Amino acid sequence: MSYNKINVAYTRYLTPEGGLVGELPRWADDFNLLTQLYKQMVLTRLFDQKVVALQRTGRIGTYAPTLGQEAIGVAIGSLMQPDDVLVPYYRDTAVQLLRGVRMEEILLYWGGDERGSHYAEPAVAQDFPVNIPIATQALHVCGVATAFKIRGEHRVVVTTCGDGATSKGDFLEALNVAGTWQLPVVFVINNNQWAISVPRRIQCGAPTLAQKAIGAGFQGEQVDGNDMLAVYDRVQNALARARKGKGPVLLECLSYRLGDHTTADDATRYRSAEEVKHAWLEEPVKRLQSFMVSQNVWDEGRERALISECQALVQKAVDAFDHAGTQAPESVIDHVYAKWPEALAEQREWFLERAMRRAGSDAHGE
Repeated sequence: MSYNKINVAYTRYLTPEGGLVGELPRWADDFNLLTQLYKQMVLTRLFDQKVVALQRTGRIGTYAPTLGQEAIGVAIGSLMQPDDVLVPYYRDTAVQLLRGVRMEEILLYWGGDERGSHYAEPAVAQDFPVNIPIATQALHVCGVATAFKIRGEHRVVVTTCGDGATSKGDFLEALNVAGTWQLPVVFVINNNQWAISVPRRIQCGAPTLAQKAIGAGFQGEQVDGNDMLAVYDRVQNALARARKGKGPVLLECLSYRLGDHTTADDATRYRSAEEVKHAWLEEPVKRLQSFMVSQNVWDEGRERALISECQALVQKAVDAFDHAGTQAPESVIDHVYAKWPEALAEQREWFLERAMRRAGSDAHGE
């Protein structure tokens, strides 16, 4: 760990080539753990590729890829306890998979199906659905964490966001509340350098995004988001700190968005091929793989077997998605209100009648 000129800690253990920078934490001697982390990163990447392909062929709607940012999500998902709560944003596929959300549920969600937010796994029943509005999830987290504190529960709420979200009032207000009330929250910023088409260098004038926590009265630090060992170590520390009642922590994970912002975006319009080429040299999957090969715990045979295994799991999920059937028409409105307002009852009935007539017409091929 080192410190920059404004005294914000920065952590890195692996170079882009997979070499060591300083002494590793003791837990990093567990190569079984590192292997599991690596496997989950590869599964996330292969699933991500398949989802993009499904979108390109019109089988799902807009999707936010995680390419190049797998280490952040895998570290978070691996370390959260079952009774913690995740309040995700739209680039949290890796975390959700490790929390117990099924791949077919993620496909349903991005396919516009309400069943994609109705998680079958009981362990994730209290996790929030994907948040699309920018930064509003940061305030939701503070509400959940306040409930934990009032009840005296040693649980942690984790939320993530992109670098652009840190300039929103919602985010800054959430930091203020979390710091004032010393809430058990871990804020993770996926600083992938681009807020859609706006680069980090002109999106915010602060030298780091981590220092925004300092203004709110709690710990903020930077970590190399392409270094799985570094992210895992600092997320582990942040969760332990929050769980012990020592207040919130903000982690700024420095990564790079290797793909488009979403499948509705074309990143070639605002960034150079040379920049992306350089970023590929620092990406997290190859970095951890190189380190494991250097430690003689990984080889080409294991890599081929892993890819085959992951591809089979992804295809199984796609098959389940394809055979999920049609969602109930009323599902698109049933979750708009906790209780449907009487003033809108007539509109609801009109909608259901129309949907049933259309379903009948489709069944008869009309």
